[in-house]
Amino acid sequence: MSEKKELSGLARQILSGGGHVTLFTQQEFDEALALGKAEIMQVAIETTKQAIKITNEACADLVAELAEQEDEGEVATALKNASEAIRGRIKS
Repeated sequence: MSEKKELSGLARQILSGGGHVTLFTQQEFDEALALGKAEIMQVAIETTKQAIKITNEACADLVAELAEQEDEGEVATALKNASEAIRGRIKS
């Protein structure tokens, strides 16, 4: 098997053409890649949470509008309760 060899500082400087191109070791690259992946996942998680919140708010608004269209009674009360329940989940 071939073993990984790290370049010396001098070798990196020579291969980079006098400092115009930055060379990284495999370990540095792997660490930067892992950090980048973690940041992307964090943004994806936060974006998904926000999308779910927006969807829940829209559902609560829709149910509240339906409740307003109903005459007073069991259906209107049930819709109002459902709207409040949805809004309660948003705050959690």
